[in-house]
Amino acid sequence: MEAGTLPFPFFIASPGDRISYSNEFFRNSLSIAEIENKYIQEVFDRWVEIRGGQLIHGSLRNRDCIFIKNGMPDSEDIVYIGTFSSELTSLIEELKEAKRVNRELDATIENSYDGIYITNKEGVTIKTNSAIERLTGIPKEYYIGKKVDALMKRGILKNSVTHQVLEKKRSVSLVQKNFLGKEVLLTGNPVFNEDGEIQSIVTNIRDLSELNDLQTALMEANQLNNSYKKEIERLKGRSYGTNGVVIKSKQMKRIYDTASRISNVDATVLILGGTGTGKDVLARFIYDQSERSRNGNLVKINCGAIPADLLESELFGYEAGAFTGASAKGKAGMFEMADKGVLFLDEVGELPLPLQVKLLRVIQEQEVQRIGGTKPKKINVRIIAATNRNLKEMVLDGDFREDLYYRLNVIPISIPSLRERKDEILPLAEYYLELMNAKYQVNKKLTSSLKEFFYEYTWPGNIRELANLIERMVLITDEDNLIPSHLPAEYKNMKGQAVEVNEIMTLKQASELAEEKILQLALKKYNTTYELAKALNTSQPTIVRKLKKYNLHFVHSLN
Repeated sequence: MEAGTLPFPFFIASPGDRISYSNEFFRNSLSIAEIENKYIQEVFDRWVEIRGGQLIHGSLRNRDCIFIKNGMPDSEDIVYIGTFSSELTSLIEELKEAKRVNRELDATIENSYDGIYITNKEGVTIKTNSAIERLTGIPKEYYIGKKVDALMKRGILKNSVTHQVLEKKRSVSLVQKNFLGKEVLLTGNPVFNEDGEIQSIVTNIRDLSELNDLQTALMEANQLNNSYKKEIERLKGRSYGTNGVVIKSKQMKRIYDTASRISNVDATVLILGGTGTGKDVLARFIYDQSERSRNGNLVKINCGAIPADLLESELFGYEAGAFTGASAKGKAGMFEMADKGVLFLDEVGELPLPLQVKLLRVIQEQEVQRIGGTKPKKINVRIIAATNRNLKEMVLDGDFREDLYYRLNVIPISIPSLRERKDEILPLAEYYLELMNAKYQVNKKLTSSLKEFFYEYTWPGNIRELANLIERMVLITDEDNLIPSHLPAEYKNMKGQAVEVNEIMTLKQASELAEEKILQLALKKYNTTYELAKALNTSQPTIVRKLKKYNLHFVHSLN
């Protein structure tokens, strides 16, 4: 029987004589609404003064446990039972705290915009929130006590992420249409007990239909905004194109927050990242956000795409008659064209060593001298450089000047590969599909199964590969609804699991791709970083660093 339902007055007091708990019978008998935290003396003082056997057992001063008061007007004898146990007082406080935490957790789950669906290890629903009613049109109470198998049989669920989590013992994501035909992303996460066994599965259900509608509306708003910007620039006598930026992951939000903060300083920026990760888009963003976009141009040159003997004249320009075939009027170089603006040196790691010396002098002196010229010209140019190579290793190998490296590496920004920011894969896919639909005057759509492939694929070619693949599928597919069978032959049956290379990449990128795959396989077999290190013949700190680098985790909890 709980204390609150005892048929006589009951209270619990701390060793300091403060009442920490009392039942309703007790409060009603004294006609005092607020009992908690009052001293014993405040409540019982009038009883202590009564003599002649009215206080049958014990006294307050001696802290006896039982008090009996006889002869109360119009009432039967009332027994007061009190205790001064610190253990009971502590248990009461822990119970109150547990109830408070449970209320907060229930409120958090209930107020989540995403649907939350919790089952036990047998697949029986033990809790949901109201968001599931909005997503499925079925009251949340209907799910409680129902097995996932029964819900699938009724057609409410098509595929069970719960079964896959139980089978694979790790987080699993699925894209599918629900009972109302809405496209949703289901992510199931296992909860393990102390023995490493799954005791429950927490599934998060996100409505992709709403996100897609918002993405489309945002794209239309951006297109309208870009048209306004182009018109304003045209009226100002200058125009330039803008590139779409899709930012969903925490890493990219931090990168673009940093880029926004440093947009109006003149320090050199070095953008690092693999091929197709969006280095040129970030450089354009920094320029667009800066005051230099009002006074000068963004001039881009790919240091690896121009022959070395022509690169010097492209960068620094030349005077008339400087060499055979030179223009009679001479030519301004990229630095002069970028005066008061920004010069973007893409693939700066490909610069020949002699040109690295001249580039260093221009950065230091802020002046440029044309080939065949005799007088230097002052310039005001901000440098943004980008590369997919490891410049620090090139410095050690003698292929890149150390002094130039430190001049360029004032503000380094490293862009992660697309496989490290999965939150952006589907929004980017929708973005490029809209562009291709508009470009080729079609109305293609991505099906749930194709989106699931996109989400799981490793994208060694990053964003560039994604954009290229979508354009290919739009052009070569007759149907409007794009499905996995429409994928080019080299993509079929891959599901992002095999280490396959479909385009030219650096040896470092290929090595990292293979390294990540080996770690993924090892994580399924071993349970600690020490076991991994022994199996892969390396050190435990190296394993820890590599897991962090590729954002990989053990299926079971680490020892």
